[in-house]
Amino acid sequence: MKSQSYEKQRQVEPQAQIKTEGGLLPPVMALFEHLVKVEHAEGAYAGAAEAAAEGTMAEEAAVAAGDMLLPFAFEETLCRDVGAGLVPPSVHLWSHPGGVALGLRDSKLPRAAEAMAALERQGLRTAVRHSGGAAVPLDAGIVNVSLLLRKSPGKLDFHDDFRLLASLITEAVAVSHPQAAAQIRAGEVAGSYCPGDFDLAIGGRKFCGIAQRRQSSAYFVHAFVIVSGSGPERGQLIRGFYDTAADGDDALPYPRVSPQTLAALGELGGPASAAVFAEGFRQALDRRGVRLQPAALLRQAGGYGLRYADSRVLEAARVLRERYAR
Repeated sequence: MKSQSYEKQRQVEPQAQIKTEGGLLPPVMALFEHLVKVEHAEGAYAGAAEAAAEGTMAEEAAVAAGDMLLPFAFEETLCRDVGAGLVPPSVHLWSHPGGVALGLRDSKLPRAAEAMAALERQGLRTAVRHSGGAAVPLDAGIVNVSLLLRKSPGKLDFHDDFRLLASLITEAVAVSHPQAAAQIRAGEVAGSYCPGDFDLAIGGRKFCGIAQRRQSSAYFVHAFVIVSGSGPERGQLIRGFYDTAADGDDALPYPRVSPQTLAALGELGGPASAAVFAEGFRQALDRRGVRLQPAALLRQAGGYGLRYADSRVLEAARVLRERYAR
């Protein structure tokens, strides 16, 4: 059964939105979480309250297997459902035990396959992602944040959505570390991996990058947030990938990574725990008047449920793997 209760709510308040700095937020958003516990063995799955409560062992096994494309396939599927009105606009908080997600251009570098194989031998999963940007590491100390929203008629300026997510991340940091949040600045950080106009940095050192993915009726804006661990070590990892993948050809277009341009929030006076940052993000939405509906309650109330191990997600992962195969 699909989300009948949500369909009824949409008929009553089809245009309800909360005006905020940087953009519009719906008054109700579904919350999906897939966060890896740092203290568990590699590949362990902590997940959201929904997973713990329902004992989704198949989903846990899928995450533990390290398929890098599952989070992206999950969001691709969820985004379609948001656009179709089957589920409210949503928030997805997730992490991965260890891997590197490449941009499409990265995968076309002359020795990309060799560089990816070297990462795999180190126990780091690799995949080519479909959202914009270049190579980024994924691990338990990096929280990925996605807002999945329906398209508004005539909406053209995606920068509003980038500003919205950037401001929410700043507010999330401010919940536990207001002094660090006051120092956050947006703008491209030269020498960082996956550089962009909406990099977030403290003292010139980047801890967050933002990208997006658009479908016909909905879209998502996504950020990776380096919370704990070492920023420079992650920068060195990505620099090593490019050193191999580009085969020393300086004429090729790829980021020239300087590891010292990266830092974790914990290194910059901010939260040093993925759990603390995730809670801050939930509180930031709450303070803006957004009511979060956890996925477990969404299932109980309207019958909508989506997990990594669902057949639609696995099929989406297969399609992404074939479409963006190196």
